[in-house]
Amino acid sequence: MVVDGEVNNGGRFALEDFAKPAQFEERIYRLRCVEAWSMVIPWLGIPLAEVIKRADPTSKAKYVRFETLVDPEQMPGQRSSFALIDWPYVEGLRLDEAMNPLTLLAMGMYGRELPNQNGAPLRLVVPWKYGFKSIKSIVRISLVEEQPVNSWQQIAPDEYGFYANVNPEVDHPAGAKPPNAGCPTACSVRIPLIP
Repeated sequence: MVVDGEVNNGGRFALEDFAKPAQFEERIYRLRCVEAWSMVIPWLGIPLAEVIKRADPTSKAKYVRFETLVDPEQMPGQRSSFALIDWPYVEGLRLDEAMNPLTLLAMGMYGRELPNQNGAPLRLVVPWKYGFKSIKSIVRISLVEEQPVNSWQQIAPDEYGFYANVNPEVDHPAGAKPPNAGCPTACSVRIPLIP
């Protein structure tokens, strides 16, 4: 794991050094998808604010940029000619959002280590944001001065903005379909977004 950018205490860290078991917290959050489904998940992790405080941001740090692992041998979808994403996958938050006590770096779920398919070894969880903001398999956290462009903003800027806050008053373009259209039985409410 690399922590760099506008910080005084950056560097390369082993995951074990990143979080000690005594620091783990369980948080039960609803993960919401722009495609109108959601699920309640018990996450295990550490507050992102703790990691940022240890990194000691400079006064220039305004945003946090996250980058995912690029390993086509382990993740064959990354080398697909049908892939829309220009790897590595990138996501970002404002610094104040990253410092919010609800923002979590998850290393586990359902009382167990985070499975590979769910973003092992480290995944961002921000309960007031749509699921695409919950970047998986994080290998770099950079504190930066300029707002980062996230991967979905590059692919579909009319549908995926930087903020991606859940807002019941505004439909998300990807989720603007009749209730239960292609959704499991439990999905009966469209999930909206602040543009």
